[in-house]
Amino acid sequence: MALTGHEKNEMRWFFSKIQDEFRGGKINVERTYKLLEKLDIQCNYVHVKHIFKDNDRQKQGKITIEEFRSIYRIIAHREEIVEIFNVYSENRRILFESNLIQFLTQEQYEIETTESIASEIIQKYEPIDEVKKAHQISLEGFTRYIYSSECLLFKQECTKVYQDMTYPLNDYFISSSHNTYLVSDQLVGPSDLWGYVSALVKGCRCLEIDCWDGSQAEPVVYHGYTLTSKLLFKTVIQAIHKYAFMTSEYPVVLSLENHCSTAQQEVMAGILQTTFGDSLLSDILDDFPDSLPSPEALKFKVLVKNKKIGTLQETRERIGSDKHGKVGLWEEAETEDEEESTTTETYENLLSRDSQGKETETKKALPVTLFSKKKKIRKLKIALALSDLVIYTKAEKFRSFQYSRQYQQFNENNSIGETQARKLSKLRVNEFIFHTRKFITRIYPKATRADSSNFNPQEFWNIGCQMVALNFQTPGLPMDLQNGKFLDNGGSGYILKPQFLRDIKSKFNPNDSIKDNDPIAITIRLISGIQLPLSGSSSHKPDTLVIIEVFGVPNDHMKRQTRVIKKNAFSPRWNETFTFIIQVPELALLRFVVENSGLIAGNEFLGQYTLPVLCMSKGYRRVPLFSRSGESLEPASLFVYVWYVR
Repeated sequence: MALTGHEKNEMRWFFSKIQDEFRGGKINVERTYKLLEKLDIQCNYVHVKHIFKDNDRQKQGKITIEEFRSIYRIIAHREEIVEIFNVYSENRRILFESNLIQFLTQEQYEIETTESIASEIIQKYEPIDEVKKAHQISLEGFTRYIYSSECLLFKQECTKVYQDMTYPLNDYFISSSHNTYLVSDQLVGPSDLWGYVSALVKGCRCLEIDCWDGSQAEPVVYHGYTLTSKLLFKTVIQAIHKYAFMTSEYPVVLSLENHCSTAQQEVMAGILQTTFGDSLLSDILDDFPDSLPSPEALKFKVLVKNKKIGTLQETRERIGSDKHGKVGLWEEAETEDEEESTTTETYENLLSRDSQGKETETKKALPVTLFSKKKKIRKLKIALALSDLVIYTKAEKFRSFQYSRQYQQFNENNSIGETQARKLSKLRVNEFIFHTRKFITRIYPKATRADSSNFNPQEFWNIGCQMVALNFQTPGLPMDLQNGKFLDNGGSGYILKPQFLRDIKSKFNPNDSIKDNDPIAITIRLISGIQLPLSGSSSHKPDTLVIIEVFGVPNDHMKRQTRVIKKNAFSPRWNETFTFIIQVPELALLRFVVENSGLIAGNEFLGQYTLPVLCMSKGYRRVPLFSRSGESLEPASLFVYVWYVR
């Protein structure tokens, strides 16, 4: 049968690209892989090896030009993409500009698609010159478009800073790390500058620095009273200075866990001032004398979080004065088991004890809070030179919500351990949310997590906690949620909290059924897998399945799973549809996990992708996969169709 003009163009283009490689005869698998890359077809070398082996008819480790063409078609011309192309192509060979516009508006929900947008796509992705000149797109061009970043699930708009950055700092979720200097466990692992560098590169905006007296008047950074190795404070600050604004231009907060003598605190202050210079915020901004500034107002600024002596006005009056040797005394009342062990009862019958210690029954259905009265005063000496570098991020011990309402100043931040925070979030959720509307609140992992494990951050984002600090060095679900959430707003490390977590009048409670909110119904058709990661534990091809899970307020938590496709990681086809109704989409994250089904040892993790629900594009989309440690596994991805109504 004679070839059509379109087929001739395609053949001519294809052979012109590859014939030089075959002038010396057959080619091996390495050259095959390089040639596929030259043709702009991303591929996994292990998958190429398998397909090469299947198409090497002579079994000599070398293939002919025709065998290469077969391999190319298997990898580049995927059935599911050919099917979509054929729906819109009048001759199953090319799409006219009008066909492409139709596809973009009807399937991709790119409602404002114009001829110029379609023309741009053709110019960018169509590799065959004759087709491009005719303002058409072939299957080759269409495939390259579908594989491009323009067809990823994550919305293009969310890859840039698009939120209003002029609200006060307490109105944002802030990407925060715990014990940033550690790259392993909390007890004997190494401390490493890479902990700070990698966190900053990921967009982290609040870093923790544990400071201790070192030899020769050089403060050091390490996890005190443990065998973790030590870093010079000076070296840590220099590394932070170098990478602070590489990923984001918004402010970096240095959370100092300060155990130094006043002499070495002065050294720290000197290092901070010399290294950061004008970037270090050391005075109130004139426009914000008694309220927290915005991320916008603090662009390219470094803020110190530490205990502070005196008021901001006193700090301002001391500017330029000699502070050498000047020390202030910090006093705080330490109460054992104060509000963290608050017991709240809401039963009809409460047992109480009378003055003689006998149990008596009361008929009250009121919360009862038990306060311990054991108090001791903790006194600390703070060098004025360091204290005066603390402006809008003064570390203040959390006592109770009632105390904070009465006495806490706008620039005072609280750090609360996960156990206490969890209790408070269950017993006093409304007060907790009221507190986070006004004050920056940092949540950190409990001390018993010696292995540097993490808690699920979602429960604390749900109540508006700004700084939910995780061990960035520990891969797993919590860090997947962290990385997924902070993809939003251009990866800037600052995400504007939803209105209901900022508005004082809001009665939002994540644990109640939500009224007056705007739910979203999402339908996801999981079509196929594209060159999925191969199993690390065995040589056989994995039996693949996908889990889709929603994280958000408790009532929105849902999990769905596909059937298992046996021995196929290259192109498993599921074509399964799932629907999720999400009541509070503003807080929801969607996580895709690909696993290798295992009956004896359990399922094996192969890859995942997490993103905010409101950052999803509609239409045919590719879901890129990441390894457990957060490395890209491109071109491994899932191919989905997404549709939602709000």
